[in-house]
Amino acid sequence: MSFQDELKKIFVEEKEIPEEFRISEIHQREYLVNGEMKQWDGPVSEVYSPVNIPTVDGLKRKLIGTYPLTTEKEAFEALNAALTAYDNGRGEWPTMRLDGRINCLTVFARKMTEQRALIVKLIMWEIGKSYADSVKEFDRTIEYINATIDALKEIDRSSSRFEIKEGTIAQIRRSPLGIVLCMGPFNYPLNETFTTLIPALLMGNTILFKPPKHGTLVHYPLLRAFMESFPKGVVNTIYGRGAAVIPGIMATGKINVLAFIGSSKVANDLRKHHPKLNRLRAVLSLDAKNTAIITQHADIPSAVNECILGALSYNGQRCTAIKILFVHRSIVHEFNAQLSASISKMKFGMPWEKGVQLTPVAEPGKPAYIREVLDDAIAHGAAVVNENGGVTNESFVFPAVVFPVNNKMKLYREEQFGPVIPVVPYDEIEETIDYLIESPHGQQVSIFSNNPDEVASLIDPLVNQVSRVNINSQCQRGPDVFPFTGRKDSAEGTLSVHDALRSFSIRSLVATKMNDTNKKLLEDIVNERSSDFLSTNFIF
Repeated sequence: MSFQDELKKIFVEEKEIPEEFRISEIHQREYLVNGEMKQWDGPVSEVYSPVNIPTVDGLKRKLIGTYPLTTEKEAFEALNAALTAYDNGRGEWPTMRLDGRINCLTVFARKMTEQRALIVKLIMWEIGKSYADSVKEFDRTIEYINATIDALKEIDRSSSRFEIKEGTIAQIRRSPLGIVLCMGPFNYPLNETFTTLIPALLMGNTILFKPPKHGTLVHYPLLRAFMESFPKGVVNTIYGRGAAVIPGIMATGKINVLAFIGSSKVANDLRKHHPKLNRLRAVLSLDAKNTAIITQHADIPSAVNECILGALSYNGQRCTAIKILFVHRSIVHEFNAQLSASISKMKFGMPWEKGVQLTPVAEPGKPAYIREVLDDAIAHGAAVVNENGGVTNESFVFPAVVFPVNNKMKLYREEQFGPVIPVVPYDEIEETIDYLIESPHGQQVSIFSNNPDEVASLIDPLVNQVSRVNINSQCQRGPDVFPFTGRKDSAEGTLSVHDALRSFSIRSLVATKMNDTNKKLLEDIVNERSSDFLSTNFIF
């Protein structure tokens, strides 16, 4: 059987899908605003899975549901609800004691867990992520919520005391910023969205939440959990086309924080609409063209294994994916041979298949884009060097190893965000450093070498080009307690459990001169517990 024939068989009829993984169509006709599930009778957007189903007319993407295509009117309704709930910092949520906010989030996490099976299934069907990775995304999100709660308790414990400096006594705590617009990515529609939404909520901000274009239905089972867990107006959803519903609310100047994970172009376009950029805090995770440098002193089998994980996990549809490999010319042919052999052994198929490593790509236009960059590379002297590389069947694309890549090719600069591995041969280590210096991206790099002097010579210049240098391991986000950010066009602000809480808040303090009258005044306030800010309460 030819490889093309094998690919034709990966999409099966619905009756052949194991019953526990089948999905019924979900037609969302409501959205959450001001503590109410509002009904929607207007136009809707159809959601098609990257999983195709054989029909009499050939393979067709499976329709899994629809969601509201709301308008700017509903976006302003959501904004006004968030403004009312915040009430210039005097609303119930921003003034609520910290343990009260934590209790609300704990209730939400419990209600969220009740929806685990459906949400996992929606992640799998809506974006083509394997069942195992969909489970991992859900469980990691719950772990992130719990870790964020613990981190906030630590921050608050260190703030539950007074400081005396130079005759001044003060208490320093963190306060919310106001209205936060959260927009997450399709590739981790639950986890990465919640890495901004959860800390923003916990710090007392009110939320406007727009789900990603691919991965919208994933959040539908959680709307009632939000409604039942938080005061009205604290969490509000926005649907519809981003270009139609977001510019107007940004132009009001009433958005205090833009939390966006996606492309730098979109982030820049959104910010341009805000009339007072000095009042807008941006927490952004953007483009990345993460580089792997495989030196002549690398352990080739180990480097191949890590590069496959880094480049092809979830088909390379991750900002943290390794997207270009620089391999020393003395080992490049052996490296390519081992890389190609390992890729040929990867299991491909449908997301529900046990052990599957390669699945259909999420974006409808991605196979055509991959063909475009492959043709461009071939036109400029490269070749696809692995067997069956780039072979496509509808939404499925088998990974392509492209060699030798040079600076005339799109793959040299563009973030491909898919199953393509560009390999650049190099002679001098300075060539790899120059690439990273010139690159507009600055998220991560992976160095593969067992020579300590060589590794050290790369670490020192590269920590000033990217935010994370990985040694003999793939690029990645976790652990979540580590800072996650980037230089240049790759990020603004830092996301980690601790850093995100700081990103969505500001240090505020109450201070007075140290004298008997003021000491008595502060003692009375603290002893009577008449202020939630000025307090020595300790959260366990």
